[in-house]
Amino acid sequence: MGRLIVQKYGGTSVGSPERILGVAQRVKGYVEKGDKVVVVVSAMSGETNRLVALGEEIWGPQFNHRELDVLYSSGEQVSIALVSLALEKVGVTAKSFLADQIPLRTNGEFGKARIVEIESKSLKEAIADGIVPVVAGFQGVTADGLITTLGRGGSDTSAVAVAAALDADECEICTDVDGVYTADPRIIKKANRLDQITFEEMLELASLGSKVLHPRSVELAGRHKVPLRVVSTFEGGQGTLISFDGDDMEGAVVSGIAHAADEAKITIEGVADIPGVASKIISPVSAANIDVDMIVQNTSADGLTDFTFTVKRPDFDEALALLGTVSEEIGARKVSGDPQISKVSVVGVGMRSHAGVASRVFEALAKEGINIQMISTSEIKISVVVDEKYTELAVRSLHEEFNL
Repeated sequence: MGRLIVQKYGGTSVGSPERILGVAQRVKGYVEKGDKVVVVVSAMSGETNRLVALGEEIWGPQFNHRELDVLYSSGEQVSIALVSLALEKVGVTAKSFLADQIPLRTNGEFGKARIVEIESKSLKEAIADGIVPVVAGFQGVTADGLITTLGRGGSDTSAVAVAAALDADECEICTDVDGVYTADPRIIKKANRLDQITFEEMLELASLGSKVLHPRSVELAGRHKVPLRVVSTFEGGQGTLISFDGDDMEGAVVSGIAHAADEAKITIEGVADIPGVASKIISPVSAANIDVDMIVQNTSADGLTDFTFTVKRPDFDEALALLGTVSEEIGARKVSGDPQISKVSVVGVGMRSHAGVASRVFEALAKEGINIQMISTSEIKISVVVDEKYTELAVRSLHEEFNL
């Protein structure tokens, strides 16, 4: 008996009629083996950017608007129609589904809606009739029938949610890379593809800068226990399986190195070291929908302390302006910032049972003359902030240190 597989194809995979026909042939291969397949697709490569540009030309760079979600979600409607036509052309019966035809219910937060539930009846009926459902990723519908979009990583998230609703055997993320690597292959030419990685590790790597999967989709897959696999649309191979248990826990101390080169650092100096001051600093930033990452508060001296945190570089100017106002309110001495930093992280579940990982990280960077500005740790990761110009050197030195 065949498996039930949900396959997600990104914009690059459906970027041209030729590639769409290639996707259809790939799906046909699974169907001929006896598998049941549900396809989730993104808009064609570049289409969402084109729609966003149109929206900005009329409305400006704001995304929380009902009509903008109507606009931005239209790219997926084109894709599902073309993929369904391609499947029919190669002899596979297919049927396209917009979010409201399933329906895939979300809340009403336009531009970054959250999935509430998926009614799987229509998809299950199609599958039972031997039809391949082709589902529009990235989009949803509210209980009131309003179109929404899911924001960054939306199509991956759609695919995982569909797989969870159907209790699929596996969810394949079909993309232009053939799996998850020990580091970015563009930096480390000898980076190795991982056959398997745990959900914990993948979630850390994704949130720390790895671009293969969006953290939101990994988190959802882990929560609903959906086996996730990253494979290439264009090449053969088994890709990388994201699973619940590692096969070689004792052997792999570190599984991968991630980096994020779009970081910025803000420091507010001479803050009164009293209860509630951290909240007064961070709350206005969070209220502006700016994500705060690493936070360091120095040891108090003479009743004063320094407070440093990182944000994404596109949010730097806004956060710095907010902190200028906050500093006056709390009597801080000075606010400064550095938008030219990077975060480099080592990740591995084996760190739980191996001592000395942090010292190896620090020694490897010291040998290269790389100064560490901030440090953050958890059970399975160590992150350091370094000057942006040392990003690639830091990744290479750590990749070599842990023999990845």
